[in-house]
Amino acid sequence: MRRIAEAARSMPHALRSLRLDDEQLAELTMLCGFDDDLADQITQASNRVRGRLTQVHPALERALGPRLDHPAVLDLLQRHPSPASLATASEKCLTNKLSKLAPRMGKALAHEICQAPSEQMVVAPGTNAATIVLPRLARQLAALRGQRDEVAQEVERLVQEHPLYSVLTSMPGVGARTAARLLTEIAAKAFTSAAHLAAYDGLTPVTRRSGSSIRGEHPSPRGNKVLKRTLFTSAFAALRAPISRAYYARKISQGKRHNQALIALARRRYDVMYTMMRDGTFYCPAPLTTA
Repeated sequence: MRRIAEAARSMPHALRSLRLDDEQLAELTMLCGFDDDLADQITQASNRVRGRLTQVHPALERALGPRLDHPAVLDLLQRHPSPASLATASEKCLTNKLSKLAPRMGKALAHEICQAPSEQMVVAPGTNAATIVLPRLARQLAALRGQRDEVAQEVERLVQEHPLYSVLTSMPGVGARTAARLLTEIAAKAFTSAAHLAAYDGLTPVTRRSGSSIRGEHPSPRGNKVLKRTLFTSAFAALRAPISRAYYARKISQGKRHNQALIALARRRYDVMYTMMRDGTFYCPAPLTTA
């Protein structure tokens, strides 16, 4: 405390006053970090479920594994945790159970599940233990998804109270979660220009050299990976807007691949986004010009 007080006395220019925005950003940063932790735990739990299903019944894993993000599948695994239990249920019964939580895919999924037991004629070792493990993993996965939904609602509530929320969401491809990431990763930091911000993100291309050979420019592997992923997905979502789609199509016509064109679009959006956050102005698209 003595050193802090001495620094405050000798360098008053280095101090800044705390604002309400700082408290909002601190809460958003903590919630977004917790959301990342939940996402990692969901991925781990999903991989465990798929691993156990593959171990005892690969055909059943092909039917249920890609759909573990749906609550109907998790509910089914809790009720029928083994291939033998699923085999005793009729297709009509499974359809009725699945259709309560999955009206669109209930019938088709029930048909795939009923076809899966016929593809495996032997009982794999560890099947009895899977009846104990699978329902617990399914409950754990369902609980994690429920927690993440609750965190997402709280993040959306907090980000809507921030003064820059309406500014950021006026730009195509920016929703509540994207705005929260942009605020937590950008708003609390000082950037002198849009190019400085792009360099911090890692979107600025770098030249690869090896001795006397130059291998062209490539995206930098450094930078803030959370912010880079956010801007990349935001640029992909912005392709619905005519101006973003036209710029993307122009880059494709110049010979760039899909990811390269998206990175170029994200870099261009940085210039607009930096100005919007600096001046507090809303997004105003330029009119399209025809040749």
